[in-house]
Parts: sequence; C-alpha cells; structure tokens
Amino acid sequence: MLHRRVAGACAAAVAAGALALTGLLPGTATADPAASAPRKADAHPASSALSSVPPGLLKAMQRDLGLTAGEAKDRLVNESRAGEAAGKLRLALGGDFAGAWVAGDDAATLTVATTDASETRAITAQGARAKVVEHTLAELDAAKAALDRAAEKNATTAAPVWYVDVKTNSVVVRASDTAEARAFAEAAGVAGGLVRVVKSDERPRPLYDLRGGDAYYMGGSGRCSVGFPVTKGSQQGFATAGHCGRTGTSVSGYNQVALGTFQGSSFPGNDYAWVAANSNWTATPYVKTSSGNVQVAGSTQAAVGASICRSGSTTGWHCGTIQQHNTSVTYPEGTITGVTRTTVCAEPGDSGGSYISGSQAQGVTSGGSGNCRTGGTTYHQPINEILSAYGLTLKTTGGGPDPDPTDPPTDPPGGTWQAGTVYSAGDQVTYGGATYRCLQGHQAQPGWEPPNTPALWQRV
Repeated sequence: MLHRRVAGACAAAVAAGALALTGLLPGTATADPAASAPRKADAHPASSALSSVPPGLLKAMQRDLGLTAGEAKDRLVNESRAGEAAGKLRLALGGDFAGAWVAGDDAATLTVATTDASETRAITAQGARAKVVEHTLAELDAAKAALDRAAEKNATTAAPVWYVDVKTNSVVVRASDTAEARAFAEAAGVAGGLVRVVKSDERPRPLYDLRGGDAYYMGGSGRCSVGFPVTKGSQQGFATAGHCGRTGTSVSGYNQVALGTFQGSSFPGNDYAWVAANSNWTATPYVKTSSGNVQVAGSTQAAVGASICRSGSTTGWHCGTIQQHNTSVTYPEGTITGVTRTTVCAEPGDSGGSYISGSQAQGVTSGGSGNCRTGGTTYHQPINEILSAYGLTLKTTGGGPDPDPTDPPTDPPGGTWQAGTVYSAGDQVTYGGATYRCLQGHQAQPGWEPPNTPALWQRV
C-alpha cells in the first residue's frame, strides 16, 4: 500500500497500493411628519441597480422571500436607493447618526435614526423617515466592542449571540440563561440601559462544506480525501475508499474539526466506504479543481479511452485517460475486483478522492503505482457501485441556480428499463409492471434493476 508513516516517510518508496497518507498530521421619541412619507424609487436607478444582478439571485429572492420577478427587481432598486440615501445622511449627521434600516416587502421605507431632533428635516429631505433616539451608533458600537473583549475571558455558552440592533437602539444579547447574560454585560462594564437581554434557545454552530478532493483525517491514523458528497435520506456525508477506515472510525475534516464516522466500509474485495457527517457539515455537488470547483451532474460511466480527472488532498487536480474497466488488482492486503484502471497519477493522501469525466462522477481513488512527478497508474472504485451498495444519493444539486420557477414542467421521458441506457434524474421507466422515477443520473447496468436500487429509482 502507499501508506506513508511519519518516521522515514521521505525514504519510503512509492509502490502499488492504497493511497492513504498517515501521521498528519430603551426609550425613544419619533419624528414622522406626514410630509416625510418615503418616496418610491425613481425609475432612473433601476438600470444601475439591476445591471450586474445575476439571474440566480433574482430566482433565489423569489423562492425565499415569496416575491414575483417584478417585486424582486423593485426591491433591489429600492434597496440601492436607500443605501445611497443612508450613506449621505450618515455623513451629514456625523456623530448624531444612530443607524438606518429599510422596511416593507419592497424595502421602500427607509428610516434613519438620530440623537438630535433638529436633524429630522434633513432626514426627511432625503425621502426617509426620521426617528429620534437616545444612543448614537458610536455608543452602541463601543458597547458591543466591550462585550467582544469580555467574551475573551468569560464563558458565553449560555449567551452565544450579541449585536447592535439599530431598530431598538440597543445592544441585544440573546441567551438561554438571562441571568448569565446580564452577568456577562456587567463583566464587560456596559451600562444596563444600552443592553437588552432576549430569551433565546439559539445554539449557533459552524457550518462547513463537504467537497470532493478535500482532505479528511482518521484520528491519529492518517489522511485521505473526500470522494463525492452524498445523502441517505436526510443524512449527509460522502463516499470514499474503504481502506481509509473501518465502520465506526471517527474522522475530522480538512480543518481538523469533527466531521463524522464511517457508516460502512469494505476492503479488500472492494475498496469503498461512506462517512456520515454531523450537522456542522453540508454536502455540496462540487469537486475541487486547480482553478475552482466543478459541479457534479450525474454518474454516467465514461467509456474506455475517455479523459478523466482526479482530485486529491495531496497532489490536487490531475488528468489522464481510462484504460480498462472491470479490473482486478492485488494489494498486500488482498485483491480488489471491479475497479477501473487509468493513467491518472496519485500519491499517498489522495486515497478516496474524486474521479470525474466532464460533469459525471466516475469513482473514488483506490490505489496505484508511480507518482505525479514521473507519472503513474491508478485504480478507482466505481461510484455507482458505492451508491448502490449503501443506498446513497449522489449530491448533484444545491450549488447552482434553481430552474426558473416560471418555466413550465416537462413530461419526463418514458420507456422500459434497459441495462446500458443512460438515465437522467426525473426520467420514468416501467419494470415488472411498475413505474419508477429516476432519482439521480446514471448508466444502467445488469443488477441495477429499479427494485434493487432504491438510491437510483423511486416507485411511483
């Protein structure tokens, strides 16, 4: 195996085998004269506000904010105008400025807060509503900074979130234990009138992406690479090489943060496994390349002679061609069958990483010989076998723009299921008198009949 130990690692020869790298590692008064009702956005800002907006953003606004396409555009224009007005007023009000915010589904109402009532006319002249408050934005920011400093020396688990809230002219502390939140504010030396404690069960956590080719670590036993992010029902995770870990092996991510555990692993005989991620991690449809990400669209097997590229945490992105499918290869631990042989190079630590042809997932790195300086031969375990073995779904959505919600639905292709046919997500087939819908793109193979592959087909 290409399994490098820290001691003598530089002298270890590169030989045929699995590519795992070891040892790595308040009160307010409001001035709101009727004459100060906010103006709707003029037509002229529209072209500049919308000229650089990607279509995917408008579609996401429609989906998540419940807007029509026209309403989404109007909102962006109004927000652009409000931002310009708020910026001018912040300069004009100087130290009396106490924040600004927009309201309404179309964001057409801009409110600007000040501590000086004599400045309300200047605010309304800009088409905004004026609100007179007690504390300036500078005072609120200073109080927030004091809490930040206090957090370096005081536990804030029971009060995990605090922020400047210009709408209430206060610094809000969200806490499950309000007494601890008040003690936190006292430790920071922040006046009680500046802080507002809000009861909350919020438990913030970091969020990390799973991406093909990124590193992960198996406790103290080494490093491998993410193959392809997958899901199993609501559970997220990734497919990888079986020799990287056994069922129950715990792993951490590229950033050494706890990631999850191996749920299944087969090696030798096969060389595949899958890892279930904890809630801090999200499966994405991406594989890392030397110049960014490539989005996975399916898992149709490429033909012998086709180009294929690999992503791994040691050597990065390298390409070659497919030499043979259905290869058997013997490692010191035993023989692996049904792998694909390629001219792509790899080195220790690349194990488990992604092989992809175009946008189609091909497999995960198993082993090989040679290196990426002089060239080599590698073998990958086909991804479709892994998906079928564990009932996994390849992650192919979530990274790009959603379909246009105004596009009319199309009838899915139909027909009788046949081995060798390339199916796309949404295709419908009949088999054994029942109808099935394709869940993820793939090329059908004998043994992958719809009743046998719930990861690929759903009965309708």
